[in-house]
Amino acid sequence: MARTKIKIKRIDNITARQVTFSKRRRGLLKKAEELAVLCDADVALIIFSATGKLFEYASSSMPEMLGRYKLQSDKSRDEVDKPALNLQLVENDDVRLSKEINDKNHELRQLSGQDLQGLTIDELEKLENLLQGGLDRVIKTKDEKISNEIFNLQMKLL
Repeated sequence: MARTKIKIKRIDNITARQVTFSKRRRGLLKKAEELAVLCDADVALIIFSATGKLFEYASSSMPEMLGRYKLQSDKSRDEVDKPALNLQLVENDDVRLSKEINDKNHELRQLSGQDLQGLTIDELEKLENLLQGGLDRVIKTKDEKISNEIFNLQMKLL
């Protein structure tokens, strides 16, 4: 025979409410104990009746468990504020890095002779000097490598 589904609402009959509270409290305490034993979990359960009577279960020391709870809840409350700050810093970094990437891409296009319109004569001269310095270094490195190759070939012939 299947159980009938009950509608979850406040029980108006005081006696029926007390009986239901007592049965469900015992069931809840039993489930808490089973969870602690089966899963090797630290479980603390605190129940106050409608009259204010305290019922509790703790798989270890209740004061110790409450202390751990307080530490964890304080830590998580502090960390709730941090992600917003971290997210803001990340967004600021993203904006800054995107601008930096765009600037470097523009500079690279100018170094390859593109996007030169809008540059002043002074800026064009700086770009020319920068390119000339780079070209001088490339020519020097190439000459050194050619000299090394010639030297290595001469050594092989001897």
